Amino acid sequence: MIKPHGSDTLNPLFVYDAEKHHALIKEAEGLPSITVSSAAAANAVMMGAGYFNPLTGYMNVADALGCAENLQTAAGLFFPVPILNLVQNIITISGAARIALRDPNVEGNPVLAIQDVEAIEEITEEQMQTMTSKVFGTMDSGHPGVAAFNSQGRFAISGAIQVLNLSYFQNDFPDTFRTAVEIRNEIKEHGWEKVVAFQTRNPMHRAHEELCKMALEALDADGVVIHMLLGKLKQGDIPAPVRDASIRKMAELYFPPNTVMITGYGFDMLYAGPLEAVLHALFRQNMGATHLIVGRDHAGVGYYYGAFDAQTIFDEQVPEGALEIEIFKADDTAYSKKLNKVVMMRDAPDHSKEDFVLLSGTKVREMLGQGIAPPPEFSRPEVAKILSDYYQSLDS
Repeated sequence: MIKPHGSDTLNPLFVYDAEKHHALIKEAEGLPSITVSSAAAANAVMMGAGYFNPLTGYMNVADALGCAENLQTAAGLFFPVPILNLVQNIITISGAARIALRDPNVEGNPVLAIQDVEAIEEITEEQMQTMTSKVFGTMDSGHPGVAAFNSQGRFAISGAIQVLNLSYFQNDFPDTFRTAVEIRNEIKEHGWEKVVAFQTRNPMHRAHEELCKMALEALDADGVVIHMLLGKLKQGDIPAPVRDASIRKMAELYFPPNTVMITGYGFDMLYAGPLEAVLHALFRQNMGATHLIVGRDHAGVGYYYGAFDAQTIFDEQVPEGALEIEIFKADDTAYSKKLNKVVMMRDAPDHSKEDFVLLSGTKVREMLGQGIAPPPEFSRPEVAKILSDYYQSLDS
């Protein structure tokens, strides 16, 4: 199986030993504590689950700036984005060597992790601007990732963490949420060697379905892991339970048996386009995938990134050998009326625009909201029914 990033074995930061876990929970009761941001909580979950291997905790400012500017920490570890615990106020933890981090997304703010405080640094406006512009490619506060990043605070708490729970993800999505450890184990149980990962924060339409099948065939892969984001999205995105139901229905009816794993992970979407695509590749390698599908505007939002910037970054900015996972580069896909199937548009040079069934996401949402099923060339009817029921429930 493919090695995790940065180490020979996966080192999740969740404390699995029951006796040690109990002792840490008890210790946390007496520690100074702070409720962290949703983004910092998601970072803790990703480290706890093994997705951010080989990190041992939150970065200091030097490492965060190094990742933003050069895609590596001060010690030279390849990592595409800063992983920070940013807070607005440090009064409750001033002078503490060890603190409890509380979850902002669960009622009662239970302890999420214990952190050894390496340093508390105040980030300058210039440093914040550098990280923002490098990671997101813009300073526009209308970009949801920029807005979220800049709202967290200016004090960076660095240091190793021990993760004690995985937030709301295990309880809210028991059939879907999986740690990188669990996915690696499932891949082994399936006997898969060549594994394709497909990232999604949206329901899967025909084009997405066929893209996974194209990758399976082109790579002669054993299976595909459909890996959906379960954390915070932007306003207007479809809730995770609806996406989950529609994807499961599609896989059940339209994929060969034993070729698909449907899983999810707990992270707040960055909408950082190219750099988030690199992050996606890194943590898919950690979960055992050998290939990641990267298509048009992967992890993008609005018009901040070029259509295929998330592909070219792997050739232009990711050092050779930095990651072992390989990228399956996908073009725009659409249903060909000439060929009666979904194709990558680059593979159909003899087609005109009229030869394809092309529908914008906005148009499809309008149709679903009105109870009108999109054409079967665009969406499987069983999937469209689940989505239509959701959109119509918004108006009732």
